[in-house]
Amino acid sequence: MAKKLPVPVPRLTVITLGVSDIRASIAFYDALGFSRRLKATGDAVAFYDTGGPVLALFPWDQLAADATLPDKPRPQAFRGMTLAWNCATREEVDTVLAFAVSKGARLLKAAGETDYGGYCGYFADPDGHVWEAVVAPGIEVGEDRRVHLAA
Repeated sequence: MAKKLPVPVPRLTVITLGVSDIRASIAFYDALGFSRRLKATGDAVAFYDTGGPVLALFPWDQLAADATLPDKPRPQAFRGMTLAWNCATREEVDTVLAFAVSKGARLLKAAGETDYGGYCGYFADPDGHVWEAVVAPGIEVGEDRRVHLAA
């Protein structure tokens, strides 16, 4: 009889973005106001407190090598993934988009009504990683900066 393996507790703890210029990316995410932690890593890797999973920045070619994948060609098209900056109000969505653009992001889609009763827009960071600024029914942002989902 096969031994039953223990079931691990699922969790998402870190999102690592491969970046072309780590110094420029650190400057961008610092400018957005994310709180950098473990600064002793210097320019090797950067970790940010997001109020939930950690956001990490790592040189693109080194991240690809670590995952044993080729680092080229680098996709210019949609990568099938977005990061979300959930907001408390529609006004906050507009503020986040304008702020991100003022810090070097590229506006992909101006904020507007969604078909599910929300409000969102999109921007891309300097490496093209897509962020959604959004307020959505059933998703609240608490004072703890964490997202709380309706039951």
